[in-house]
Amino acid sequence: MPPSEKTHRPPVDTKGAATYTGFTESYLTKIRCTGGGPVFIKRNGVVRYDLDDLDAWLIAGKRKSTSDTHEVAA
Repeated sequence: MPPSEKTHRPPVDTKGAATYTGFTESYLTKIRCTGGGPVFIKRNGVVRYDLDDLDAWLIAGKRKSTSDTHEVAA
């Protein structure tokens, strides 16, 4: 498939996001309220996560060491 054609991946709920990222549902709920978590979609009180946003959030957290404060180039 050409790079310009993107496969549609439907958004997931908090449980699906937890499974996808390896974090707990409660952790994702907490950081959704306090900030610093992945971008999310909220419509009519229903929360969903786009898998591309989860990928970006996970990549942004990559480090080479515990003292590294800069993200690793993808």
